[in-house]
Amino acid sequence: MLDFEYIEIEKALIPYRFEMELGAELFLIEIRYNDLHDYFTLDLQKGDEVLVNGEKLVYATPLFSEVFDGRFPAPTIIPLDTSGKETRVSFENLNETVFLKLVNDNEYTI
Repeated sequence: MLDFEYIEIEKALIPYRFEMELGAELFLIEIRYNDLHDYFTLDLQKGDEVLVNGEKLVYATPLFSEVFDGRFPAPTIIPLDTSGKETRVSFENLNETVFLKLVNDNEYTI
């Protein structure tokens, strides 16, 4: 059992969409996988507005950091391995050792 909040990714369903409450708002998330280059991307939608298409999951890099504004989720989403052993996000390690950790601003440390 993990001692932090994270977005669970069901790799067997990829590509797929799901709704998730982040902060106090509902978002539509779509996750995709590029098997040729072994990376994941995430689309984010709020209501009818597409906020981001194809945001690549990069290890220890907060999602949406280059385009963040008030329309984005309150918690920061960061792909992390809390043991510190991994250095990238891959199909093999996502949701095994690397998780999409939800971090509030007051606890934002890597």
